[in-house]
Amino acid sequence: MKTLPGRLFLCLLLLEFSLSKPLNETNIFEPGKVTFERYKKFKVQHIDKEMTVQKCTAVIKQRNIYGNGCKATNTFILADPNEVKSICEGEGEYLHESHLTKSKRQFSVVVCTLTKCARKPRCEYEGKLHRNRFVLVQCSGVPVQYAENILDVAE
Repeated sequence: MKTLPGRLFLCLLLLEFSLSKPLNETNIFEPGKVTFERYKKFKVQHIDKEMTVQKCTAVIKQRNIYGNGCKATNTFILADPNEVKSICEGEGEYLHESHLTKSKRQFSVVVCTLTKCARKPRCEYEGKLHRNRFVLVQCSGVPVQYAENILDVAE
């Protein structure tokens, strides 16, 4: 019966987690706060309906989109958050090999590429607009990681 204390601890931990969830957090955020935080970060880093190629440097700086230094590339999906979230809610095709979900509809995206690497926040970016792209994301009920965008290819 050495596992009984471990099971009790696990039950108490799960109970504490379920009681600590904010009331406005819905059950689509699995496993809770971690996924919700990843989705918020995804929205900041990758969704901007009003993004243009000229705004790459300013938006990346304003939103503080950096890793340990200047990020080599960052892609913005030109859509509102609900349109992108729908990829994980039935408007996407799950790809078993990569464990990613491909959007069923096409989006325009702006890809910002680093042109001047300095110490953050003095990074400079050049943007390029790509139209008619399928977007691949990692879903956990909602998009939590941007993978890539692809041109329509014959399957």
